[in-house]
Amino acid sequence: MRYAEVLCVNSWQVKRYIDQYSGSSIIGFSAEYLHHVEELYSKAQANWSEVLKPTCPSETAKGEEFKESASSALQLQIDAYSSFLESFAKLARSAWTEFDLWLMGTGLLLMILSVITQAYILVRLNAVCQPSDQECPSSRIIPKLSFAFTLVTIRAASLLSNSYILAEGRVTNFLLATSCIAGVWSSATNGNFTIEEFIFLLLNIFARFGIELGMSKQIAGPTATKDHPVSIICDIFGSSFCNVSMDIFPIISLAMVTCIVLKLIAYAVHQRFLKYFIICGTILSYAFIANYWASESTLLSHTKAVQEIGRSLAPRFVYAIGGLSLVISVLWRLFAPVDSLKFNKRITSLSAAMLCSWSPTILMLLGRQGAFVALICITGAWCIIMLQQKYQKDSKLDITGSCVANPVSVTQWSLLAVCLFYLTGHWCTFDGLRYGAAFIGFDNFHIIRQGFLLSIDTFGVSHILPVLSLPFVAIHCYNTASKKSKVKDVTINILIQVHLMYGLITAITTTVTIVCVTIQRRHLMVWGLFAPKYVFDAIGLLLTDLLICLASFYYS
Repeated sequence: MRYAEVLCVNSWQVKRYIDQYSGSSIIGFSAEYLHHVEELYSKAQANWSEVLKPTCPSETAKGEEFKESASSALQLQIDAYSSFLESFAKLARSAWTEFDLWLMGTGLLLMILSVITQAYILVRLNAVCQPSDQECPSSRIIPKLSFAFTLVTIRAASLLSNSYILAEGRVTNFLLATSCIAGVWSSATNGNFTIEEFIFLLLNIFARFGIELGMSKQIAGPTATKDHPVSIICDIFGSSFCNVSMDIFPIISLAMVTCIVLKLIAYAVHQRFLKYFIICGTILSYAFIANYWASESTLLSHTKAVQEIGRSLAPRFVYAIGGLSLVISVLWRLFAPVDSLKFNKRITSLSAAMLCSWSPTILMLLGRQGAFVALICITGAWCIIMLQQKYQKDSKLDITGSCVANPVSVTQWSLLAVCLFYLTGHWCTFDGLRYGAAFIGFDNFHIIRQGFLLSIDTFGVSHILPVLSLPFVAIHCYNTASKKSKVKDVTINILIQVHLMYGLITAITTTVTIVCVTIQRRHLMVWGLFAPKYVFDAIGLLLTDLLICLASFYYS
């Protein structure tokens, strides 16, 4: 009897939860299945009164008949409640822990078709752009294409392991370093080793060190153990030295980034008004960033008013200048005369203007680590571009025959973007979002404003900047041939190939992630590892495709 009473209370609690969840949830349960469960509960409740009657026997009732009837009614009631609870458990499993196989299969099929379509377009574009008498360039590109495909395949196949997801930043850095070592070995074999290859390899060591140290909230709190490298450095040099270095080093890095960006603007932007406007906006933005960091520094003493101005107004000025620069660059793209500049110079001007519009806001949101990350990003991009130019010279391809983009350079660009994602302290879990970055410059919460800032902080350095800077990979080594008649057609072809390659790499990774979620759909681990990874990859793919489409219209 006690067991039946417990089942009765438990069933009532479950029924109450069903009613509340169905009334408040947007999706809710299936109407047909929910009606069936409610009928089972109503039937169980109707039989409960019949169970209570035999518990008060009359004087004329015999003891054996009473025991038999009570036992039979009680067992029926227990079965009724058990059937109700089992039906609801089945309903909950189907609604919460199992995916719709038809929708999942449709989505996976669409992703596979998308990958095949992009690969087919790349092959056809290469065949159309490559003249029939230019077989030598195609033979040279096959080894690089095979090597790039191997790197992408290894990274995609590694997603099947949950251990890889936990160490994706280190593994991606290893693959990027592998491509550097392969390039160094090939150059040493041919006897044309360059300093860019050594710098790129050294850069990967710094990036790996940054990923290991975290540069993130994981080591900012009590999670850093005594044997952690940060704790060891602080023990050797002292905590005061570490604190001073953490305040001074970002300012030095920011000054270096400012000089590099100003040189980039002077070199890449060829329209006078756009150049001077971006230079002024860049100088003001980085000055406000330095002011914001100084207001939070413990080395300098500030009044409360100065601190409030630096913490609230400086970030807002940076956001406003970045938005204004973005609007000016788009307006110049729409209304500037098309024939005022050569096509390559026009593309570099637009790309540099777009990068300079986004970078101050991203640096502001990344915090003090942003300047160091920017140095790594700029150095890595410079090495990839120079190695692309070296490949162009070594292959001895003229402008009419060099219509095939280097797939290794695009793959390295993609791997570098993934490394920057983990270098900035992010990881593919929902608690890996840096929620504090959304409130830089603001004290009050607004879902659109804070959501936009959080998205820029999360995907800025790993998705926005890499996609917008792809034209430098495509056209940098063709600027010297700008006087030739076919330079515009070749530049457009290379630009399309680079964007398609980058989108294909992202699509392959996301497709394998979907396969992992499909395989692990009934395992609890999918909710802890594979589902968050799938969410980040899916959003990253959508953002990458959107940026590629917008960039194609912007640079065309």
